[in-house]
Amino acid sequence: MPQLSELEIEALRLSLRVACWSVAGSLPFGLLAAWLLARRRFPGKVLLDALVHLPLVVPPVVIGYALLLLFGRNGPVGAWLYDTFGITVAFTWQGAALASAVMAFPLMVRAMRLSLEAVDRKLEAAARTLGAAPADVFFTVTLPLMAPGILAGAVLAFARSLGEFGATITFVSNIPGETRTLPIAIYSLTQTPGGEAAALRLAILSVLLALAALLASELLARGIQARLRG
Repeated sequence: MPQLSELEIEALRLSLRVACWSVAGSLPFGLLAAWLLARRRFPGKVLLDALVHLPLVVPPVVIGYALLLLFGRNGPVGAWLYDTFGITVAFTWQGAALASAVMAFPLMVRAMRLSLEAVDRKLEAAARTLGAAPADVFFTVTLPLMAPGILAGAVLAFARSLGEFGATITFVSNIPGETRTLPIAIYSLTQTPGGEAAALRLAILSVLLALAALLASELLARGIQARLRG
């Protein structure tokens, strides 16, 4: 593959930063949502399930526009963040991470939920009969057993974040060096005369990164499962 230009490297670095922060920021919330959906019964559970999976079925532009209404400078959350902490989310790379996290959230939660539902609850009950507190049971029994699902969810969210376009460009626009991630850079290059070669390079790079993430997830998950069985 020909050498990447400085602008292409910049888009790659920004995409990796956005994807990493997207996963890191949403992981605790994904684990909580998976736990609630898999283990708890409460009024509104069906609604919560629908809200979690909503980004899968609505156009990404709708999610981006909703984030802009909420986190824009004049939005209820955005105005409070700016007035209280001086933080601006819209049209920043942090906003790109937020948009990516929202779009990848359903994939993360689904993987964790399926893994949690597969945990043998008899093992948790045995730990409780031995005097373990609920928190100890979760961190020493449940969490290790569902580790492959957590890993799979995190990697799926990472790969999805790398490819996020619609919500991101709607919420944070296309600002070079600030919000121009790989998908947005590819889009910009396809609209630029003579940019087809660079767009093809970035498209191939995006595919390779996604494949590497998925293969790494599979190998690590198998390693964790083998260690747990051993």
